[in-house]
Parts: sequence; structure tokens; C-alpha cells
Amino acid sequence: MAKAKPSALMGNYNRAEVAFSHGDGAWLVATDGSRYLDCASGIGVTSLGHAHPKLVAALADQAAKLWHVSNLYHIPQQEKLAEMLAARAGLDSVFFCNSGTEATEAAVKIARRAMYDKASNKDAPRQTIVCFEGAFHGRTLAMLAATDRPNYRTGFAPIPQGFAHVPFGNMNVLRQTLLDDAASATPSIAAVMLEGSQGEGGGRTLSHEFLNDLRGLADEAGCFIIADEVQIGMGRSGKLFSYQHSDMTPDIVAVAKGLGGGFPIGAVITRADIAQAMPPGSHGTTFGGNPLAMRVGATVLEVLDEAFLAEVAATSKWFWQAMQTLAKKHPARIRHIQGLGLLLVVVLDEAVAADKVIASLRTKHKVLTVAAAQNSIRFLPPLIIQKTELQLAVDALDSVLAEWQGEK
Repeated sequence: MAKAKPSALMGNYNRAEVAFSHGDGAWLVATDGSRYLDCASGIGVTSLGHAHPKLVAALADQAAKLWHVSNLYHIPQQEKLAEMLAARAGLDSVFFCNSGTEATEAAVKIARRAMYDKASNKDAPRQTIVCFEGAFHGRTLAMLAATDRPNYRTGFAPIPQGFAHVPFGNMNVLRQTLLDDAASATPSIAAVMLEGSQGEGGGRTLSHEFLNDLRGLADEAGCFIIADEVQIGMGRSGKLFSYQHSDMTPDIVAVAKGLGGGFPIGAVITRADIAQAMPPGSHGTTFGGNPLAMRVGATVLEVLDEAFLAEVAATSKWFWQAMQTLAKKHPARIRHIQGLGLLLVVVLDEAVAADKVIASLRTKHKVLTVAAAQNSIRFLPPLIIQKTELQLAVDALDSVLAEWQGEK
């Protein structure tokens, strides 16, 4: 038997043995014709499912007109989407890019540049970004520094300076860190960067009370709040932005993933006074804000109106209740359920291997899920998913856990 030809692709992904030809709503169809319930959404990207008719129509219409002109010129589609995002975020100004990592990277640059402009001593501006343990903010070198995962950093030294980490959700440590810095002769902290619910970190979620307290603390310490809404934003929490479950409005917001419904797009939203620190030439992108992405993003936002988000909240409440019931049925295998909205994470007992459960869900039950930290399974279904479809996912996990024989 002849050996298979080696792939020309770099081996930096551990791909499952399946490929898809097309999709419809919450379903993907493999090249062999098998149908899979997509509870992964391309890691939280296909927010409106596959082949959503409004997105298909918008993309096709715009593609027939204009794809790219660069930011050397005015792009009317950018103006429209920027106004929509700023208004719904409770902020003023928007920068467009192409991905979540680009958005968080830009958010850090904007925070540091705004602090530089404010500093009386330009040789010692505030530069440090405080992040939480277990965070994931991207894979550029700077975002590896913001992400405290040693396995992500191996072989990529030197890791940039200017980032610090505090225990997740520990207000006492955070308060002492910020206020001690503010009281020093040369304060160094520019911003606190957070995820309302940690996606890669296993669904750990900051309480509404924590976020409300953080707003006052950041104001007292003189630093910014950067909300990384890349995964939990764009309706996944039941609100357009997860921080809108609280009374806190961040200074800078990074979004991507679901904003494009599958089309590459990222954005940073901020206050007008912070945006003023970014004059022409201070930051840029070749592809960011292209007419295709802007048209699709505006269409996604039009779909994500208040009535739609109310449906997402109702669906996620039902899903949580169903998974909580399942957890009670399998107390030796499920430790707990956590996350926010339709970012639901099942944390498994150490005796149950999450990667093998995920593989069984995919191969035996045709349900796609995503791994996360803490030996857990992440459910990130498209926001248009129906309760009857989610019941299939619950039943599949029930079956896999019931058959679990303790293999590691």
C-alpha cells in the first residue's frame, strides 16, 4: 500500500479526522455526507450559524461592488458599523482590524498611548497591563505575555515585559495591587484587562458585583479597564456585551469572532478622549475595515437586536438548567457547570478525560464541542440554535458519560 503523501500544511494544529463541505444553521455536513450538530461555532465565531440568509445576501451584494480600497480613503461602511458599535457599547470611537488577537493587541497599544499622552513625565508613563490568571488574550508575542500559559510560551522567548497577573476574581489582591501602585512615586499600571467569562480558561466568570466594584477601583487608581469581549461578546452572554449584565462600562472594548458571523473582523471601541491619543500613523492595518467585513458586521448587528438577544438569554437559561440536571445525574463525572450564557463549560472530574469525551461526542454522536482549561468541555453553539437541538447535545453527553469506563 502506497504511503500517503505528506501534507504541505504546517503541523501546528491537532486536527480531527473530519472535513466539512457545507453547513446550514446549527449543522455542518461532512464530505462523506454525515451531519454534525455544531456546538463549537468555529470557536465562538459563527454566531448566526452557517449560511444565514441575511449574511449570505449581504456578502454577495457587497462582493459584487467593492472588496478592498485600504484605509487611505474614507470607507462609508466603516462609518456605519462604527456608529452602531459605539452606540451599543456606550462608547464613542472605533478602530477596525481582522481578528481577536489584533483587537486585544490594539487595545493595549491604545491604553499605553493614552497614558503616555497624559503623563507629565514622558520617560516614565504608565505601561503595565494587569491581567487575570487563566486569561487568554491571543497568540502574538505581546498577547502571550498577557496570557499566563507556560505551554503557549515555550520556545518563544523573550516574552515582552509590561504585563502582570493577579488571581482570578480576587478583589482584595487586585485592590492592593492597583492602590499600592497608584500611591507609589512612579505609578506604572495603565489598565486592567479582563474577560467577563474566560473561554479558554474554562468558563470562570466575574460576578456583576466584581465588575461594579472594579469600575470604582480603576477610577480611584487612575487606570483604564479593557474588556476582552472577543469570545463572550456579540450576544453570547445574552447581552450584546457581557459587561452589560453589570453597571460597569469599560474604557476600551475588544471584539471579534461573532461580530463577523464567520467573516474575519475585529474591532476596538473606546472613549473619545482615549481615541484622541491615536493620531494618524500611530497604528494601522492593511485589511482591517474593508467593505466586505464592514457590510457583514453591520448585518450581524442588525440581527442581534433586543428581541433576538432575549431569545438567546431564554435559550441559554434552558440549556443551563438541562446541564445542571445532567450534572446531578453524573455527580462522579461532572464537577460543576460554569460560564455565561451560551458559553457553557462542563468541568469534569479528574478521572474523566475531557479530550476523550470530546472525541466520543464527535465520532459516536456527531456533536462538535471544544476543549478548555480545567479538564473541561466548552459548548459554544451558534446563537440561533434551538432547544430541541441543544437537547440532542445534552443527550449525547449523557450517553458518553453513562458509558464511561474510566479510561485515561
